[in-house]
Amino acid sequence: MSTAPEQFQHLMDIVEELRQKCPWDMVQTKDTIRHLTIEETYELVDAIIQDDYQEMKVELGDLLMHMIFYASLARDDGHFDMADVLETQINKLIRRHPHIYGDLQGASQEEIRGNWEKIKAEEKAEKGVKKISVLDGVPNQLPSLIKAQRMQEKAASQGFDWENKEQVWEKVQEEMQEFVTAKSPDEQAAEMGDLLFSLVNYCRFLGINADDALSATNHKFKSRFMHVEDRARESGRNLTDLKLEEMETYWVEAKSK
Repeated sequence: MSTAPEQFQHLMDIVEELRQKCPWDMVQTKDTIRHLTIEETYELVDAIIQDDYQEMKVELGDLLMHMIFYASLARDDGHFDMADVLETQINKLIRRHPHIYGDLQGASQEEIRGNWEKIKAEEKAEKGVKKISVLDGVPNQLPSLIKAQRMQEKAASQGFDWENKEQVWEKVQEEMQEFVTAKSPDEQAAEMGDLLFSLVNYCRFLGINADDALSATNHKFKSRFMHVEDRARESGRNLTDLKLEEMETYWVEAKSK
């Protein structure tokens, strides 16, 4: 039975061969496959949400192949290779976990989070990267819901936070009232943004990942809506042929399942 290192090397060899012989792979660059990497990442996320381990195995393999592909491209351009990638990650994990590998064993979760941000800031300083804000560590391209929660977590790690969830809920109600009384479309949009941000913050205080919660609701809505569509087809009609009362009946039926 092959070991993981053996299989990893085999996959690396295959990627190298494809880049030399496959007409499609031969012309790819980091820019042409970037959007495919994003797509593969979301496919993995979907498999995780579905609790589909067989599909997770497949999608993890796809992502791993992409990582090897990027490293191969970078090596050809004289930047780094896969060994450099692995060594960099190993060193980073050891450096950022002094509570495991260093002299901070026994540290609390709050101390660990604060020290994590401190170490990251030191790393950037060593590279000559001027970090103006702790929020600079949150990628601009993150989906807005995830970005909101990550910014809140970053701010909280520096002590900028509410004292308790009751205060956060009061803020949610305050933002709700400001949205209700907003007059213009622009004002409504701005107040809705504030309301959503405060709701994400309340999720954080409850230990709920806002993106996971919304993803679960999206899945639930899709499942119930598809049931309504199925019931329409069973009756020989299109969904648009149903009266709203019929749709509601089928929706309640889906909820009961």
